[in-house]
Amino acid sequence: MPSSRIPRRRPAVLVTAAVCAAVSAALLGTAPAEPAAPADTAAPAENGADRARRLFLDHGPKAAVMTAAHRGQWRKAPENSIGALRAAFADGAEIVEVDVRVTKDKIPVLMHDATVDRTTNGKGRVSDLTLAQLRGLRLRAGLGGRQAPLTGERVPTVADAMRAARTLGLVNLDQAWEDREAVWRVLEETGTVRNGLFKSGAPVVEVRAFLGRHKDALYMHVVEDDNAASVEEFGKSRPPAFEVVFDDVRDKVAAPAFVRGLRSTGRVWFNTMRYGFSARFTDEASLIDPGRGWGKLIADYGATVLQTDNVETLRSYLSKGAADPVPPGAVRVQAEEYAPGGEGKAYHDTDDGNRGDGPGRPGENVDVCDHDGAVVVCWMRGSEWLTYAVDVPKTGRYTLKVRASSPYEPAGTYRIAYDGGRPGRPVRVAGTTAHHAFFLQDSRDPRQLTRGRHTLRLSLDEGAFQNWNLDYLQLQP
Repeated sequence: MPSSRIPRRRPAVLVTAAVCAAVSAALLGTAPAEPAAPADTAAPAENGADRARRLFLDHGPKAAVMTAAHRGQWRKAPENSIGALRAAFADGAEIVEVDVRVTKDKIPVLMHDATVDRTTNGKGRVSDLTLAQLRGLRLRAGLGGRQAPLTGERVPTVADAMRAARTLGLVNLDQAWEDREAVWRVLEETGTVRNGLFKSGAPVVEVRAFLGRHKDALYMHVVEDDNAASVEEFGKSRPPAFEVVFDDVRDKVAAPAFVRGLRSTGRVWFNTMRYGFSARFTDEASLIDPGRGWGKLIADYGATVLQTDNVETLRSYLSKGAADPVPPGAVRVQAEEYAPGGEGKAYHDTDDGNRGDGPGRPGENVDVCDHDGAVVVCWMRGSEWLTYAVDVPKTGRYTLKVRASSPYEPAGTYRIAYDGGRPGRPVRVAGTTAHHAFFLQDSRDPRQLTRGRHTLRLSLDEGAFQNWNLDYLQLQP
């Protein structure tokens, strides 16, 4: 569609750390503690885990919306690592979602996939490896992938994770239902029964049997159209939360009356990471406009827990009512909003048509993709270029930053030219470990610009490997 019909986007998550580097061991600190009351009158202090449990069990009309971090804060540490768990809590999440697998010697560990291939420097199925063998592996940064850098983090056990979370918050034990008794024993042994959150879409009779054996277990039931009737099967003994999964707003479980019924007795949890979990109400849609994602789920669907890949921005939205603003004095241009003029004037693309699945301009060859709500220029190839018009608000020195993603390392290089001048030095695009993992990357190529309109050409080096996605460009003073 024409550029004028593409919605302007609000800011996305801004990440200042270099994406390609291995995960930093330094984590965010917690806020200073309040001064203690005199010993003879002091009540026991409520830690983060106590608060999270109290909030989770509160389903009143004024219950605060809670943040759940998907696989931990993988933007700062490997997914499902102790570093990712701690960073997520430090960044404001009350709940951290982890994935559970069991080793050959029956030890529950954190691992999403059935194999270790994507997230470590090893190969093989978790169920075919002993804990000792897993401990010898190193986790890859972020969301992993064979080109993601290795870190110093190791595969943690569920016991490791629960000990780390003991005073910090709740842990959503995804994929643990099949091995629930083994995981329950870990919670008992580590003194973290209050922290662990089980979930499943299992038959209600199976759920009741488990909860009957373990009265203190915290449980959430997963509902979609296929098992929507299970809600009524619980009768008056409903669990304190339901995770609702729908890929179409016309689904039975997305009906206003259905979600209102869930909300009347417990919390309602939605996943916003990718298309299909909560229709198209995704993180990336929320970064364009919270009303297209998080805000819609809260206002129209009664969401009281949101699971996200963008912890800091969701926390900012919930506390301030808006996503992160464009930095003061900065200029942001969406990648698909390149200048008009067509091939050879506004852009150069090496193949015909729009190879992406996004809203490219009719009759033009720039490849535009839709990555779960992020509208991006994609299928980047050497010798291609794009021209943008930017309105600089004040004379000064500006540095270009690009919000980019790629599973490859390195992902490519680009050069910047202003107002028809010569292109600058090559700027390396760091891999981000996945096509849908966007990070803001600094070109470290400052330029002096006068107040007013300028043209900016971003060109890809010919002959260099290029395979990355460009979400937006940001000129920052």
